[in-house]
Amino acid sequence: MSRGRLPVLVTAIAAVVATWACSAEAQLQVGYYKATCPGAEDLVQTIVHAAVRKDAGNGPGLIRLFFHDCFVRGCDASVLLDDPTGTPGNQTVEKTAPPNFPSLRGFAVINRAKRVVERRCPGTVSCADILAFAARDAARIMGGVKFAMPSGRLDGRVSNASEAIANLPPASANITQLVARFASKNLTADEMVALSGAHSIGRTHCSSFSSRLYPQLDATLNATLGAALQARCPAATGGRHDRVVDLDAVSPLQLDNQYYRNVATHEVVLTSDQALLDRNDTAALVAAFAANRALWSQRFAAAMVKMGNIEVLTGPPGEIRLKCNKVN
Repeated sequence: MSRGRLPVLVTAIAAVVATWACSAEAQLQVGYYKATCPGAEDLVQTIVHAAVRKDAGNGPGLIRLFFHDCFVRGCDASVLLDDPTGTPGNQTVEKTAPPNFPSLRGFAVINRAKRVVERRCPGTVSCADILAFAARDAARIMGGVKFAMPSGRLDGRVSNASEAIANLPPASANITQLVARFASKNLTADEMVALSGAHSIGRTHCSSFSSRLYPQLDATLNATLGAALQARCPAATGGRHDRVVDLDAVSPLQLDNQYYRNVATHEVVLTSDQALLDRNDTAALVAAFAANRALWSQRFAAAMVKMGNIEVLTGPPGEIRLKCNKVN
């Protein structure tokens, strides 16, 4: 091959890759199942409503489950897969990785929704889409944040615990690490700040922020909150004694912009939340969201939809699992 033709070939390959990436996103559409499984989204919504009504913790759990799925191998429901060998204690899949186990929840809700949808439309609706719908519904139930969620994703066949560790931003992340981790998923710093608002609901384990409490209080942590957290979270606890605390003590069951007010007053528990003040642009957005709930809701909704497009599968090797916890 002549040297003169090499740039042309490289350009052509790049164009094909770009076209494939854009087409994968373009194949997701609102109302994807309108013809093949009418009412699928309503069925999922009914299951989510019942689950949150029974246990409000399922709301934040489903939103977090969606986030943790999309950041590892894209939004392909790989986080739902059990270890294929069925060996007790075998920590090989995403759901067993330290960022996910034992705190990640919502699996039973998704499995229930899948069973109901399968009875209506066998082999039609993917687990990845059911998870995306459930996260959307949870946002509406917990905070009135309404948006349409495009669908058409297929389910992945691979799940590795090591990839969860490598891709999910840790609770100890600084602002540089956070921005870089989100950028690797084609999400901007602004979108990272908007999505962080999900921490206005849910709980976290003491072990995820113990370094801010011991051996001495982090100077960036509100002293009153710090003292309360020390009382709740004794030093050197873990395992069965690893207690949980609300991420937002003011409105723990309301998906709202209170989180940003907490960030501004240094009343958040995670290092990664407090880090939003460490860069001018992200700090300015924290202030804007703290002052304007409608603005935050709009940006959060848009960021959720964009996150739902991360590395989606719309063809082989994707599949529509018959059960969400195992490949076909």
